[in-house]
Amino acid sequence: MRKATVKRETKETQIELSLNLDGKGVYSVDTPVGFLNHMLETFSKHSLIDLEVMASGDVHVSHHHTVEDVGIVLGTALKEALGDRKGIRRFGHAVIPMDEALAMCSIDLSGRPLLFYDDLGYKGKITQFDYELMEEFFKGIVLSAGITVHLKALSGRNLHHIAEALTKAFAVALRQAVEVDPRREGTPSTKGTLK
Repeated sequence: MRKATVKRETKETQIELSLNLDGKGVYSVDTPVGFLNHMLETFSKHSLIDLEVMASGDVHVSHHHTVEDVGIVLGTALKEALGDRKGIRRFGHAVIPMDEALAMCSIDLSGRPLLFYDDLGYKGKITQFDYELMEEFFKGIVLSAGITVHLKALSGRNLHHIAEALTKAFAVALRQAVEVDPRREGTPSTKGTLK
């Protein structure tokens, strides 16, 4: 069973997250950041990863700590659920439209934490959510999961649409990469390990 449950508690946040890589995109998400909830639900639905998240944090300071720490916990759970990564496809790629926005994601579940991120450099708010926090969220996932991700907004004007396209592209590419390939035997690397 490729499942994991991770808890993280600091002076800034308290998070419990469970996931199942072989799910159907069923989710239960409860954080104090409305737009983060929407992105986590979107991630689960399009990756087909079942996801449960309960989080609280010092949102009276800002949303930053909660968004970043949820990303860290999600990445840690992904790494744990992937285990030795034997039999997986390893790579995933998606180009996803969201109205006028278009986003691309390529993933390698390489064991090497690298994020190459470009969201067109816009700044602003989506309701009370700082758009710049999208990068912090994905950085938390990538560094904790030990994966290589190229995530790029190719076009767009509406911040909500760009953020959602980025999230959907990441989710669809990850769905491909974590999938078990029935033809593959062992680890998908000539080195014999993905670490």
